[in-house]
Amino acid sequence: MNPDSVDGVGRVPHGSSDDPNLLDFSANINPRTPSGVKEVYCDALEQSGTYPPDDYPEFRRAAAEYVGCAPDEVTPTPGGLAAIRSTIELTVSAGDKVLVPYPSFGEYDREVRLQGATPEFVPHDRILATDPTQHALVIVCNPNNPTGDAYDADELRRYASRCRDAGTPLLVDEAFLGFTEQESMAGEPDVVVARSLTKLFGLPGLRAGFAVATGTVGDRLEVARRAWTLGTPAATVGAYSMGCAEFIAETRERVRNERSRMRDALGGRFNAYRSDAPFLLLDVGDRDPQEIVRTARERGVAIRDATTFRGLDSHVRVAVRLPGENDRLLTVLDDV
Repeated sequence: MNPDSVDGVGRVPHGSSDDPNLLDFSANINPRTPSGVKEVYCDALEQSGTYPPDDYPEFRRAAAEYVGCAPDEVTPTPGGLAAIRSTIELTVSAGDKVLVPYPSFGEYDREVRLQGATPEFVPHDRILATDPTQHALVIVCNPNNPTGDAYDADELRRYASRCRDAGTPLLVDEAFLGFTEQESMAGEPDVVVARSLTKLFGLPGLRAGFAVATGTVGDRLEVARRAWTLGTPAATVGAYSMGCAEFIAETRERVRNERSRMRDALGGRFNAYRSDAPFLLLDVGDRDPQEIVRTARERGVAIRDATTFRGLDSHVRVAVRLPGENDRLLTVLDDV
């Protein structure tokens, strides 16, 4: 991080509500967690009187099997955003240029600026057509947040090859890829994959994730990693959750079915974007997005004001939750 850049960089707005009286559709979190998580957490808490093993062998093995890479290519991090920050810190210097998609996750812009570098914004659906030369890094979000669309896997791998030929690392944020059947880019040469365990497993407060990288970048991520980067409960519950194949399959099917149903229902009032993720982006047209967010909140439902994303001025975003909860959202949005 460049100390001279910190004062000129602000915070980034995010979804989520801690109001127990609101049904939260503003954050894209699975409302269910794998069976047995509580027991695993309590057992791990009893072991927290000593430091965890700093090499995290069980967590690395679970992550490697989860995304299809070698365990020594996994770097544990306290959440996906920590993997993103570490990657940017190790590849980007003050004065560099970084290709950043928009509309997309606002933390990419922030982290690049904290390095004293310049983000060059590219429409998210055009970033795979860009020339990566003369850039320190390219960032891709797959599926993209907030639009929800995933990149074609073959096209993404071809672009990774172009980045490799240009000597430009590619950072692929796969925070929502676990909701799809698409294979991870983990293990691809000169590609850094950032993964979060927050969304799919419904554990945002656990702060567990990891980066995957090969070669020099992978070595540097491991060397720069803080000691004991994950607490024992986070590492143990994370490893357990990544092995819950039945839970993952059931979640994917539920989200796929509910997302399709919600998009059909909402399509009569809004332009609902096609999505591969556990959320839908809605263009509300001439209506005031902030007013829609306020009205929904008054009726007990929190939705995301998506005008905080670069390039969007008439949009809201809603998560895909459980069927009964989704029915409540549809009823509220039918009246706004």
